Amino acid sequence: MKLVFATNNQHKLEEVAAILGDSIELLSLKDINCDVDIPETADTLEGNALLKAQYIYNNYGLDAFADDTGLEIEALNNEPGVYSARYAGEDKSAQANMLKVLDKLQGKENRKAQFRTAISLILDGKEYLFEGIIRGKIIEEKRGEAGFGYDPIFMPDGYDKTFAELGNDIKNDISHRALAVKKLNKFFNSL
Repeated sequence: MKLVFATNNQHKLEEVAAILGDSIELLSLKDINCDVDIPETADTLEGNALLKAQYIYNNYGLDAFADDTGLEIEALNNEPGVYSARYAGEDKSAQANMLKVLDKLQGKENRKAQFRTAISLILDGKEYLFEGIIRGKIIEEKRGEAGFGYDPIFMPDGYDKTFAELGNDIKNDISHRALAVKKLNKFFNSL
């Protein structure tokens, strides 16, 4: 089965391809010559994922899925949430985003957080939604070199290392995106 993953993020493509395996031929936006920056104008993760998947289905006639992920921090009223990628500005700097989070959490005892991924799939014109959540906390300073985004400051529950310290093999097995993609994969296997 050919399926478009509406992203050009190489990290995400590799992570998702590893979970889906060989039964799905995964295509990126680049593979279908889509160089449009698909607008993410919804105010929810689910809404943004659906906008991207619908764009591919409506404009290219291809089955597609898209994800949107947010870091939700309890003490910050679930910020940055849907604005995670551009929390510190439109240039989408991971460094600036992490610094803003650490600054806003300065002096706060409650550092509970969760990563949440919503995946919207459009298959034969029907919409399906899958979600993955991993809970943890925001540590006080960056640690680790692997991963991307907020990985150096997020420590998942049950671990004493950040996502950036755990490395991609462990992260890709337990992460919010992995959990959502595993649900997507289970759905495909049930067809």
